[in-house]
Amino acid sequence: MHEPSFFADPRTWVAAAFVVFFVLLGRTIWAALTAMLDARADAVRAELAEAQRLRQEAEAMLADASARREAALAEAQALLSGAKDEAARLAAAAEAEAKSTAERRERMAMDRIAAAEKAAVDEVRIAAAEIAGMAAERVIAQELTAEADGALIDHAIGGLPNALGRRAA
Repeated sequence: MHEPSFFADPRTWVAAAFVVFFVLLGRTIWAALTAMLDARADAVRAELAEAQRLRQEAEAMLADASARREAALAEAQALLSGAKDEAARLAAAAEAEAKSTAERRERMAMDRIAAAEKAAVDEVRIAAAEIAGMAAERVIAQELTAEADGALIDHAIGGLPNALGRRAA
């Protein structure tokens, strides 16, 4: 039996073509892949920086809302204290009239305090709801985008054998 020469063997030419292909296109493909991965890494870093900025902003808003709530509670205590002092002073001046006037004013002060407390609590609730809404919006936007992309790619890759089998038939 006669064996074909080195250059007559088809495996030699396939191997040579394979080597030439990777020498010519390998660097280009590698550069494109690294550029794509670098761009993705930069995008992730930017998203993380934005998330950190939003978190700091939300914490500042929460601290501000807490400070306003504390100020409103202190003001309510001051109003309550002032209303009680006024009631005592009126009671000393004229017992009968002062008693009815003090009760009426104390009720009015309590209503104002209750309204001030309610307004402060409502402000805190609104601020907390806004902060939670913004945080939820950012989290949903970030999580759905990355997972949806990955799920679509996985689904497409998983469906390739079926699509190729149908095409061949």
